[in-house]
Amino acid sequence: MSTSAGGQAECFVCRKHRGEIALPGGAIYEDALVYAGHAAGPPGQGTVYRGYLIAEPKRHAAGWEDLTADEAAALGRLLARLCRALRESEGAEHVYMAVLGDHVAHLHVHLLPRYPGTPPEYWGFRVDEWPDAPQADERAVAEVCERLRGYLRGDTALA
Repeated sequence: MSTSAGGQAECFVCRKHRGEIALPGGAIYEDALVYAGHAAGPPGQGTVYRGYLIAEPKRHAAGWEDLTADEAAALGRLLARLCRALRESEGAEHVYMAVLGDHVAHLHVHLLPRYPGTPPEYWGFRVDEWPDAPQADERAVAEVCERLRGYLRGDTALA
């Protein structure tokens, strides 16, 4: 499994899990194996696409193939719950997911909700490029995170 100590020391995701980096809204969900939060840009960047979530294992693992069976199961359950929360709580009509791994060598799954009214030419991983795409500042991100936490507390389908 890919868990080099040097990689963990400099890894953005590992630094976030150690509390060295705080993101607006905080953890939407966190347990011993997995974490989910709202994506955010650098401080002072302005707004971000509303509901753009990131889910990841807590342990430094470069890809799905590096997860233990328990980590993979926990991350899969979390992804299903987050997709349901984005649909039910935030009104998304579809949720896109992607694993890229080009810039951060710690598995993290991007979840991008598509909201009603999004023109088809912006469907897919261009939803946030639509000029009228819903944006959120730090306060709005915190509100989205609180709603999603509340939804997840009541969602026991895959808990």
